[in-house]
Amino acid sequence: MRVQYIHLHHTDSTNRYVAELSLSPDTDLLVVDADYQTAGRGQGTNTWESEEGSNLLFSVLCCPHGVQADCQYVLSMAGALALHDALSSFPDTHAYADGFSLKWPNDVYYRDYKVSGTLIQTSLHQHSVRRFIWGVGINVNQQQFRSDAPNPMSLCNIVGHELDRQQLLEHIVSCLISRLSQVEHGEHDAVSDDYHSVLYRREGWHTYRDAGGLFSARILGVRRDGALMLADTEGRTREYAFKEVEYVIQEKL
Repeated sequence: MRVQYIHLHHTDSTNRYVAELSLSPDTDLLVVDADYQTAGRGQGTNTWESEEGSNLLFSVLCCPHGVQADCQYVLSMAGALALHDALSSFPDTHAYADGFSLKWPNDVYYRDYKVSGTLIQTSLHQHSVRRFIWGVGINVNQQQFRSDAPNPMSLCNIVGHELDRQQLLEHIVSCLISRLSQVEHGEHDAVSDDYHSVLYRREGWHTYRDAGGLFSARILGVRRDGALMLADTEGRTREYAFKEVEYVIQEKL
C-alpha cells in the first residue's frame, strides 16, 4: 500500500483533521500525527491525557474494499491487532510481548494497565464501508500521568527508557497494512481468531460491573457486530455493547 505521512505540531484532533481530507489517487493510506492535541478524545465522552511531544497521537484514513456494514467490526479488530503486533515485535518492547493484550473493544493493555486507546469512525455507502478513520493514542514516553484515568502506563514506564516515536509509528503502519490486507482478502475468520487469542481476560473468571452491579463472569467471545459475550457464574449468557459493562480491576473493588 502507498502511504502518505503528514506531521502536525498542534491540532485540535487528528481524527477531525483527517476527516476533512481525501485520499489522492496515488495514496492508499493517509497518516496524520501530531505532537499535541488540544481536544484529543477517547471513546464516548472520554478525553486523552498526553504531554506535548511525549506520545504518539495519530489518525489513519483508508478506503477498504469489500467490508460489509454488518461486519465492519473486523476493521476494529484488525486495527487493534496491528497495535498488538507492533508492540510485540518492536525492538524496544518485544521482550515484554507476553504482557500485552487487547481489552475489548480495542484498547491495548500491559498486564492490568492501559497503554493505548482507539477511536474509530466509519462512513458507509450502499451497505459497505466507504471510509475508515483509525485514531490512536499511545502512551510512549510520558512518565507521569496527572488525570483521573484509573490505570495509565507508558511504554517508557515498561522498558525503562524513551522510544523513538517515528520509528514506532512506521512500524505500526506496516503492521496495519498487513492486517488490512487480510481483511481485504476476506480473511475475517483469521483476524477474529487472532483477536480472540490475545484478548485481555480471555481465560478464567473475573469481576465486571453493569447497570445491575458487580458480577463474576468469563469471556465467551466477541460477535462479529462487536458485542461482548460473557457467561456468568449462574450459567447465563450476557451480551454487551460498548460502554454497557465495565471491567473491574481488583484494586478498584
